[in-house]
Amino acid sequence: MAETIHLRGEGGAIFEMDLPLPEGIAERYERGLLVRVDRDGAPAQPVAPAAVPDPVADPDERPSEDPVPEPVSGGQNRPALNAPKAEWIACVVARGLLSAEDAENYTKADLIDMVS
Repeated sequence: MAETIHLRGEGGAIFEMDLPLPEGIAERYERGLLVRVDRDGAPAQPVAPAAVPDPVADPDERPSEDPVPEPVSGGQNRPALNAPKAEWIACVVARGLLSAEDAENYTKADLIDMVS
């Protein structure tokens, strides 16, 4: 039986997903548009689900850990200025600045200022 996780979508709905995630869903998760939560919607421990099995079969050839890029100020790792408000909410949530519910109450301009 596949392992399942719960993800909060851009609109706030919670979805139960089997791992590995489909490629399109995994990309949205990695970009911060989807947030992993518990079944009741409470924030879950951040764990990046695998979207596609690792093609490297030999354990000696695999890196010991996948490097996780840190958010960089100055415009990198953030949505474009003309991106939808949902992407800015996901960015603020991914950086741990606000919860998704709180971020919904801010204007897009306020969210942009928070990550700038």
